Amino acid sequence: MATKDADLSSLRIDRKNTVTGSARPRQRWVRRIVTWGLTLVAVAVAAHFLRGFLNPPLEVQLVSAALNSPSQANAVLTASGYVVARRKAAVASKGTGRLVFLGVDEGDKVKKGQVIARLEDADVAAARARAQENLRVAEAELHDAKQTLERNRVLLKQGVIAQSEYDGADMRYRRVIATIESARFGVKEADVAVENTLIVAPFDGTVLKKNADVGEIVAPLAGAASSKAAVVTIADMSSLEVDADVSEANITKVSPEQNCEITLDAYPQQRYPGYVTKIVPTADRAKATVLVKIRFKDYDQKVLPEMSAKISFLKAGTASEADAKPLLTVPAAAVAKRNGRDVVFQLKDDRAVEVPVSLGQRLGANVEIQQGLKEGDKVIGKVDDKLAHQSKVTLAGK
Repeated sequence: MATKDADLSSLRIDRKNTVTGSARPRQRWVRRIVTWGLTLVAVAVAAHFLRGFLNPPLEVQLVSAALNSPSQANAVLTASGYVVARRKAAVASKGTGRLVFLGVDEGDKVKKGQVIARLEDADVAAARARAQENLRVAEAELHDAKQTLERNRVLLKQGVIAQSEYDGADMRYRRVIATIESARFGVKEADVAVENTLIVAPFDGTVLKKNADVGEIVAPLAGAASSKAAVVTIADMSSLEVDADVSEANITKVSPEQNCEITLDAYPQQRYPGYVTKIVPTADRAKATVLVKIRFKDYDQKVLPEMSAKISFLKAGTASEADAKPLLTVPAAAVAKRNGRDVVFQLKDDRAVEVPVSLGQRLGANVEIQQGLKEGDKVIGKVDDKLAHQSKVTLAGK
């Protein structure tokens, strides 16, 4: 019975204290793990930024692999200029009138003396016809004056007429002779006026530009706003040369008859041999340059007036190698030795990437690339010992 009367409340399990006691250690471990994790992330981020601060990307500049002539190694100076024609004319008329005929167009070839255009000539043609009739009248009077003079000479010898009458016939004859000469000059003047309505080519050439169209008024001085002074512009395509502006500081590197190599911007792979014909003896004060004229030794129909050109002035005694095959080159400073091989570096995703290359001959400050690159490929222009494969780089000035 004693057992039955015992207090069993002490045998109860305190569930609240049991749950709380086991949860606290787990929560502490979770907090520790989270804290350590955040600490590691913070350290990693700090290390990344610190590494970027201590090792900034290298600044580089890019250059392009380009085709160059072997004679570039002998170039002492390079200048730019334009193709011009030594013989070029804006063809106009000495007379004033309406343009009624234009027989050429741009690009047409013309011969010396060929009629290019014609002005309205009704008025000058009528003036010439009047001058011709005046000449015929004077010539008709000459026959009568001559016969009269001959009769009076016979009569004077016979004593039939006085000396004064003979002198009068002689003076009339002389006046008729003078009138005829004057009429002849009048005809010549009228002929010139008619010829002035014809616009002819002054030399063999090619029409570069039409300055007027049929129906427009052409005047020698183009005094009116609607009138034209020139009808066409022609050039002798066999007289092309290059006008180049050379800096005053470099003009001592240029001499008459010096060999040159001409490259047109329109055809960069085509090179033309040339030589210096004249150094114009004056300077341009605004540009601080001296005009140098370079004549082609040989050129083809692709060369046109006003084309931009680059001129390489070669060393004395060096001939142009215009017929030599152009070589793919890069600046010699862009090539480096890595692990016993020649390499250049290209830029990919802000990283420098090694590209193995095979080198050829040296061309001045450039070097030939036989394998590894193609024309137009961009490489880092100057390589030093700091630059390595996968180095982080940035473009200078970016």
